[in-house]
Amino acid sequence: MGSVSDAEKKPAVIFVLGGPGSGKGTQCANVVEHFGYTHLSAGDLLRAEIKSGSENGTMIQNMIKEGKIVPSEVTIKLLQKAMQESGNDKFLIDGFPRNEENRAAFEAVVSYLHNSLCVA
Repeated sequence: MGSVSDAEKKPAVIFVLGGPGSGKGTQCANVVEHFGYTHLSAGDLLRAEIKSGSENGTMIQNMIKEGKIVPSEVTIKLLQKAMQESGNDKFLIDGFPRNEENRAAFEAVVSYLHNSLCVA
């Protein structure tokens, strides 16, 4: 049986959901340590984009100030970029999706996924 090249590998994604204080961070740290996943926080990525001073960051900051939800496409692009830059093929995504529309948009855009799982 031939081996699969890195380019052909499809990433595995686990969405980690839960309320404040539910242990998401603790469990993510355990999975990262023991299973080699990369932990991505949607909130951290949005804050980093704001801090970068980019046009996208300014738009995100304005939406948050106005109490609006950042469009799925914006968050998904940040997640995609972080996934590609990580060099890994296993991801824990914390703080996303926040609703069914987010999940469907993520799976439509990131169509190369091997598997995704929501853990609440």
